[in-house]
Amino acid sequence: MRTQVAIVGAGPAGLVLSHLLARAGLDAVVLESRSREYVEKRVRAGVLEQGTVDLLTQTGVGERLRQEGLIHHGIELRFEGRPYRIDLTELTGGRSITVYGQQEVVKDLIRARLDAGGQIRFEAEALGFAELDADRPRVRYLQAGQEQELTCDWVAGCDGFWGASRQAIPDGALRFYEKEYLHLSRARLRATQPAFTRDQPDVPPVPP
Repeated sequence: MRTQVAIVGAGPAGLVLSHLLARAGLDAVVLESRSREYVEKRVRAGVLEQGTVDLLTQTGVGERLRQEGLIHHGIELRFEGRPYRIDLTELTGGRSITVYGQQEVVKDLIRARLDAGGQIRFEAEALGFAELDADRPRVRYLQAGQEQELTCDWVAGCDGFWGASRQAIPDGALRFYEKEYLHLSRARLRATQPAFTRDQPDVPPVPP
């Protein structure tokens, strides 16, 4: 079997990628080790940031999200029994977060892909990869007890930390800068703290 992009994993990442590629006129086949029923009931995160909501809406898969999602404009923290309201919408120029379960996003994307004739192969477990650095990489997968092969131009590994895709990455190809990342995260947190606490000086400071 031949396609332009082989996508391993039918979670939100793999399905959104398949959806965007189709809108750009590119063929893709999604391989998912679990059944459709399983992935549509798999409960994970339930909060979408504004950018995700905008993307789903602009690409035609946001109708049910707009109808059923719960918009949150801020949060309330309590220190020593005193409430402190953080108005996220005001602080971010009108942006907000929306409570909408990941399984609901997956349902919307699967329906959109299948209605458009997209290919999602459920219960198709990726076994391994060949010639990833060549012009025609291949993905071996198992479906209905039969080992099959998918030839493509590109492989997109969207099957998570423990998936077959990550195991296929050569040693040294990924580098983690934990100390630098942690330092940057703390610097950003300190930079935003005054905006939250300018009228509440007794809020505990960010730890060094």
